Amino acid sequence: MTVKERVAVVTGASQGIGRATALLLAEHGARLVLAARSADKLAALEGEIKKGGGEALAVPMDVASEEQIKAGFAKALEKFGRIDILVNNAAIARDQLALRMKRADWDAVIQTNLTGAHLCIQQVLPGMLRQRGGRIINVSSVVAQAGNVGQVNYIAAKAGLIGLTKALAVEVASRGITVNAVAPGFIVSPMTDPLPDKVKEELIARIPLGRMGTDREVAAGILFLASDEASYLTGHVLDINGGLYLA
Repeated sequence: MTVKERVAVVTGASQGIGRATALLLAEHGARLVLAARSADKLAALEGEIKKGGGEALAVPMDVASEEQIKAGFAKALEKFGRIDILVNNAAIARDQLALRMKRADWDAVIQTNLTGAHLCIQQVLPGMLRQRGGRIINVSSVVAQAGNVGQVNYIAAKAGLIGLTKALAVEVASRGITVNAVAPGFIVSPMTDPLPDKVKEELIARIPLGRMGTDREVAAGILFLASDEASYLTGHVLDINGGLYLA
């Protein structure tokens, strides 16, 4: 997959899918900007990539903050001079039944998972338009397609990312910029680790492939969408869910 020397920004890079994506892009020669709230975890990941011979810059950033987004992308451009790939992966969950959901929990999830992605896109678009090329990949979720109990805020945001992906893909296609999404199913990650074993067993029973996915399997899909090999693919949602939901 051709991403060598490309500059890639990965949000939510400190753990899970974001971390796996950053490592895989680095393995294929991309130069990484690592964004997340956890400065310590980012520093460790930056060191790991550099130890492997790659280039990386850790940029502590909360995508719920427009000011932090602007400052973080300014640092990225100061360091590398351009941004070729944006992976909008940062997300939080504040689960609760719709009837009981607090407005603050609704707002926090929408701000981070959807508005934050939009604001990050606004930071990279001017450069990509000038370059007449770029890759934007938004990390959605299988629950945005199939629904799930107790996650109306999370699902609204992740479904919104799919709509954003399709609308933006049409807007920027003439400039050689592709915009795609991945919709992971149930993945072994810090978000699913707290689930009780019984719940995990029930989930696995619904998955035709009979297991949960790995963060690296999702990262492989993101790598493809970020590469030259995906140059004729835009506005697409890549389902990585073990057959759990078949669109």
